[in-house]
Amino acid sequence: MIVNENTLVLGIETSCDETAAALVLGGDDVISSVVSSQIDLHAEYGGVVPEVASRAHLESLNPVVARAIVEGGIDESRIDAVACTVGPGLIGALLVGVSAAKALALAWDVPFVGVNHLEAHLYASFLENRTLQFPLVVLLVSGGHTMLVEMRDHGDYHLLGRTIDDAAGEAFDKVARYLDLGYPGGPAIDRASEAGDPDAIRFPRAMMDDGLDFSFSGLKTSVVNHVRRDPDVSSVDVAASFQQAVVDVLVHKAMRAVREVGATGIVLGGGVAANRLLRSEISAACDAAGIGAFLPSRAMCTDNAAMIAAAGWHRLRAVGASPLDMGAFPTMPLIEGAGRR
Repeated sequence: MIVNENTLVLGIETSCDETAAALVLGGDDVISSVVSSQIDLHAEYGGVVPEVASRAHLESLNPVVARAIVEGGIDESRIDAVACTVGPGLIGALLVGVSAAKALALAWDVPFVGVNHLEAHLYASFLENRTLQFPLVVLLVSGGHTMLVEMRDHGDYHLLGRTIDDAAGEAFDKVARYLDLGYPGGPAIDRASEAGDPDAIRFPRAMMDDGLDFSFSGLKTSVVNHVRRDPDVSSVDVAASFQQAVVDVLVHKAMRAVREVGATGIVLGGGVAANRLLRSEISAACDAAGIGAFLPSRAMCTDNAAMIAAAGWHRLRAVGASPLDMGAFPTMPLIEGAGRR
């Protein structure tokens, strides 16, 4: 199959708590993008319930795919390939999307492409900025992952650093739950921080000058211990001080990675990339260093199928279709055999 600027890919995303479908032309032209969120379903539990997520995907996926096709204004016969997240993620949720994608690919007699969810996040900025030049440092920050990746070219990645315990987004969720700020935790902490003093409490910056790995478990524990010692402390001050500590480490490590690899700029990816303070401080640091800061829109930070379709287009062009016996991989690494630089 010849893959070019006229190749139209349907992307499907069901790795966690968003059911999404999108049509992307030529790897970077978003024709339509539909996301059905499950936030309200999981809010009463204070976190994602895997069984609830899987059942919601079963109910929502067909209507979401149909809507993406209708909004794209195309006939399904125009679709050249179906790309779907195969990992990492919740196994039940992944299997819903993988099964549907394979069925559609068979019904339409088009290639099926299995996509790594982490790799797809690397492409979110490319959908909105076609001027990106390699090499780039990607700071991928979400509820399940925090990592620094050197992106030398499409499909050429090197893991520079990652969290050794909690992901940044996981720490946001746990602190927000402890402070009773609401769900999801990242936006709740961000909103509360606007009214707080980020200098009120000096929380630790773990591993600040120790390589490019991250650690946020101790910071979360420090927040809990501080509130227990001073139960009358302002929650907004705690939120703001916690958020500042996380962002300080993320920005410091990202800029260190840029210097080590000689990158042209930093690309943000993942749900935490929507954080107001992180976006502001990454932009300021990049401006001061004279390099680019590439920040996807908030819609492209969270899980979506446009990034899946984009990554699928590049994978289809580079290595071809995936076998139809490909399964789902809940703990899938960024790339097979990926190692540190």
